[in-house]
Amino acid sequence: MNKRLFILNADDFGLSEYHNKAVFEGYINGYLTSASLCANGEAFYDAVNNIIPKCNNLSIAVHLNIMEGISLTNCPLLTNKNNFFKNNYLYLILNQNNKALKKQIQSEFKAQIERVLHYTNITHLDSHVHTHAIPQIFEICCELANEYKIKFIRTQFEKNYLIPDIKKHINIFYPLNLIKLNLLRYFTTKNKETIKKFGLKTNDFFIGIRYTGNMNSDAIKYALMKVKDKNCIIEGIIHPCLYEGDIYNSHTQEFKITQDINLKEQINKLGFKLTNFNKI
Repeated sequence: MNKRLFILNADDFGLSEYHNKAVFEGYINGYLTSASLCANGEAFYDAVNNIIPKCNNLSIAVHLNIMEGISLTNCPLLTNKNNFFKNNYLYLILNQNNKALKKQIQSEFKAQIERVLHYTNITHLDSHVHTHAIPQIFEICCELANEYKIKFIRTQFEKNYLIPDIKKHINIFYPLNLIKLNLLRYFTTKNKETIKKFGLKTNDFFIGIRYTGNMNSDAIKYALMKVKDKNCIIEGIIHPCLYEGDIYNSHTQEFKITQDINLKEQINKLGFKLTNFNKI
């Protein structure tokens, strides 16, 4: 029996009440199935007290975060004097073998996992700005996944595809996204070997890098059309927000994906079953 599984995941859950509202509405009134929770997010307690209890079957990841906000531990190699994270992605790549840095990353990740575990079950691990994809950091995540009995860790192999809309490609996002796409695909080839070494599981394919900052229903549809595998797990990520008033931006556009009934029908026609990491 063929099993083509699709998970629609909201990253940045807990960053603000606007993100939390989008997760709630996307789950209750749409087909959002999964969300990645920032343990150090400003609206973390709103998420765990007011949103998660009302979304019984929503699967929850820890959105491991060493790029934004305040740390939960003392990690001076990662933070400034006020304990706010200070490093960029390139710094983490270049210093991924630094033993002292790795020790501080591990301690911070442990604290973030334990904070989330205090309130809810964890089905998978991923990270803010894909920092966990950096191979030495990915190995830390695998060690922690085994320690806390978390079965799934996100990897980011996104197939090549194009949306037939020139405006999607003539903008500031697209060329930068292609660089990020190829870097993350390279990391994924290494990280899938690490997955095997630790006996963990991951998604087979990923959607959400090529059109980061410009995601809409077409990005999901055309990506899924490219997948011909009979048995696979695909994770599509969005960063939805529901702002008050007349504010409209890419995050609002991404929320609309969760409400698009035509896309949901297209997903089914392509032979994919909507699910989440709780059910796999």
